[in-house]
This record gives sequence, structure tokens and C-alpha cells, in this order.
Amino acid sequence: MQHGRARAIALMLGAVASFSGMDTLLKILSAHYPPLEVAVLRGACSLPFMLVPLALSGAGWRSLRPRRLPMHVMRAALMVVALGGFIYAVRVLSLANAYAVFLSAPLLVTALSAPLLKEPAGAGNWMAILVGLVGVLTMLRPDVSGLASFGSLAALVSALAYALSVIAVRALARTESTPNVVLWTIGLMTLFAGVLAAPGWVPINGAHWPWLVALGLLAAVAQYLLTEAFRSAPPPVVAPFEYTALLWGIAIDWLLWHVLPSFRVCLGGSVVIASGLYVFWHERQQARNTTLRQSWKWTADKGRMLRRSSTVEDVARKQEEESP
Repeated sequence: MQHGRARAIALMLGAVASFSGMDTLLKILSAHYPPLEVAVLRGACSLPFMLVPLALSGAGWRSLRPRRLPMHVMRAALMVVALGGFIYAVRVLSLANAYAVFLSAPLLVTALSAPLLKEPAGAGNWMAILVGLVGVLTMLRPDVSGLASFGSLAALVSALAYALSVIAVRALARTESTPNVVLWTIGLMTLFAGVLAAPGWVPINGAHWPWLVALGLLAAVAQYLLTEAFRSAPPPVVAPFEYTALLWGIAIDWLLWHVLPSFRVCLGGSVVIASGLYVFWHERQQARNTTLRQSWKWTADKGRMLRRSSTVEDVARKQEEESP
């Protein structure tokens, strides 16, 4: 079990590193193309890398037939907002600043799961969510540059749309396979973003094609590693390592653009991460307590059954002794 968890954590760390590399390319490309066009390029370039393994696996194209198409459409629309907002955020902010705000998404997932999925959050989780939102407000405080505050708001809108899309995935997972969900979401998101980006489309510079290939490859690798990580261990074990994205953001900002996050962003980001880690820890404790209660109940039931069986045997033995 420990080996499986260590493998899952390694997969999550690899997924976060791949996503950070992909986000770096998104930031570079956003300096040359509008955000929605970059979203189209991100989706279109990743689709071939996702379809080829599916074709080689022999799983069959019938597995991609959607059973709940309206839900796929809704999730794709949410991903247009999430990806477009995030690309705008990294365009005007540093990666670390955008990550610090976007990492509030797990808190938003917990908060929205209560009314939408009827999953009780508990008093402790609600307190952590409120503290995390204080951290977000600390980062969203108007800056000297209005552009930076718009970027922070875009990151927050992106986090909210992403949280809603995660809740939609939970609903879709009851009837749809993982390849089905991923491919329909990416395909429809690319189509919708393409329609919106068409009026202001900027021709692709030939020198950027290697970046686009790398973008698609990193997106496909990151998605595969992320899926395998959550398949190999429970979410409370691997999800906290998503926060290593902030470390990647700080390192990449310093190496490529020679900037570091402000004290306010570090403070607010630390509050958000601490709140998120508490939520993950609380969910893990609840899962452990549930398992212990089930184990105790099974042991108690087994004990009652053994005692009942022993009593029956004693009665039968006594009747046999008393019989002539």
C-alpha cells in the first residue's frame, strides 16, 4: 500500500511539473495571440496526442459515445471560461501570482459540493473555506496597477469555473468513462473557443509550431499522469501535492522573467494553501474514521454471529446428550 501511495505521489508531482511547463508555454504564446485563440491552440494541439493512444489501445470508438451530451456541453463551456480566464491571468501576471489565486479552486470545489452534490462540508471545512477566501481577498486587494488587479480577478473567475467543471466531472463519472469525459470536454471546448476567437484570429507564426507541438505533448502527458495518480491512491493522499505548482511558478518566474511574487501574494497564497491542506486532511480523517467504523461494525457483527453459532451448537449438543 505504501509503495502504491508513493507511486501516486510521484505521478502527481510529474503531472504538476508538466502542467507548469504547459502554463509557461501558454504565457509565452499569450504575448503573441489573444487568450481565446491560445485556448483553441491548447485544445487542438493536445487532441492528437490523446487520440493516438486511444486508437492503439484497441478500446474502440464506441466507448466515446456520450450518454449525457448536455452535461458535456456545459462542462466544455465552463472550460472555455476557465482556460480563457487563466490564460489572460498569466498574460498580465507572473505565473506565481496567477497560481496563488487559482489554487483557491479546491476550496471552491468543497464549498460548491455542498449545495450542488449534497455533500456535507462540516463546520471545520467551512471555517477553512472562509479563511482561504480571506487569503484570496488579500491577494485581490487593488494594486497600483489596475491591470494586475484585473489579472487576479481573471484568475479567480477561472478558479470558480474550474471548480464547477470538477463538480460536473463527478456527475459525469457515474455514467461516462475517463477518455470519454476528457476527449469530449477538450473537443467541445476547442470548438466553442474557436467560434469566439474567429473574429480576432491572428495567423500562426511558423516559428511557433515547435512550441505548439510541445504544448500539446505536455498537456497530454500531464492529463495522463494526473489520471493515473488519482487512480492509484485516494484524492486526499495525492491532491495536496497540486500546491507544488506555486513552487514551480516562483522558480520559472525567476529563471525566465527575473521576477518574484510580492509579500502580499506570498501571504495570501500561504493562507489559501494552508486552508486547502486542512480540507484535504479533514477529508482524509473522515474517510479513515468511516473505515474504522465499518471495520468495527463488521467485527461486532462477526462476534455476534460466532456467539450465536456457539449457542446453537451448545443447545444441539445438550439435546443430543439428553436424548435416549
